[in-house]
Amino acid sequence: MAGDNPNSRPLAGRRAAVTGSTSGIGLAIADALARAGADVALNGFGDHAPALAQVGAHGTKVVFVGADLSKGPDSQKWVADVQAALGGLDILVNNAGIQHVAPVDEFPDDKWDAILAINLSSNFHTMKAAIPAMKAQNWGRIVNIASAHGLVASPFKSAYVAAKHGVLGLTKSTALELAETMVTVNSVCPGFVDTPLVRGQIADQARVNNMSEEQVVKQIILASQPTKRFVTADQVAETVLFLCSEAASGITGSSFSVDGGWTAR
Repeated sequence: MAGDNPNSRPLAGRRAAVTGSTSGIGLAIADALARAGADVALNGFGDHAPALAQVGAHGTKVVFVGADLSKGPDSQKWVADVQAALGGLDILVNNAGIQHVAPVDEFPDDKWDAILAINLSSNFHTMKAAIPAMKAQNWGRIVNIASAHGLVASPFKSAYVAAKHGVLGLTKSTALELAETMVTVNSVCPGFVDTPLVRGQIADQARVNNMSEEQVVKQIILASQPTKRFVTADQVAETVLFLCSEAASGITGSSFSVDGGWTAR
């Protein structure tokens, strides 16, 4: 983009893909990567035109590559489609996620299966497909967006908590396998971020607890975060951007909490 300081574009020439990037945290991550000079492939539900326009404003190549990430073969094909669209893939950010809130004994089977498929298994499938080329070029960055719920639990979120704990384990195991290469694998654990997904959780919690949404925000959501403030999507994105930098080349198999102090307790 004209006028950009070259020093502010450390990812120039890199090709990045972000799942679940048409809104919320994923969009902020895609925007940050493009601002740093990377070509970016977006993915997600809903109208992707606004996201393409926002991320494309940084002057790098930006494409949308759709896929049903609840299906393993589709997730792996998505990586191949991204590689074809961008000419390769250097950075993979697994951010796609869904949520459902209910007691274990009332948790719908299909919701459990869908949450595990998208929040955990899709990470496995996209990494499996992306790693061979990253190993061949001896450079890559994989960042899995987990959650504070990958470290601690909350009631009524059994599937989400199980999936996010699994993301941390998957991240660590894969990082050890790739430790002698220049491919790093890390995770980021956001606290509550004011996104459409969290707004949906607030509505669900209000229903489960027979409370107003304002009460849920004050008494349940932000009660977990000592700062009493939502984390911003941009704060999560800047953490991902650091993990994709050369400065972070010695960091792998780690998880970074961006949670307003939630897991410090």
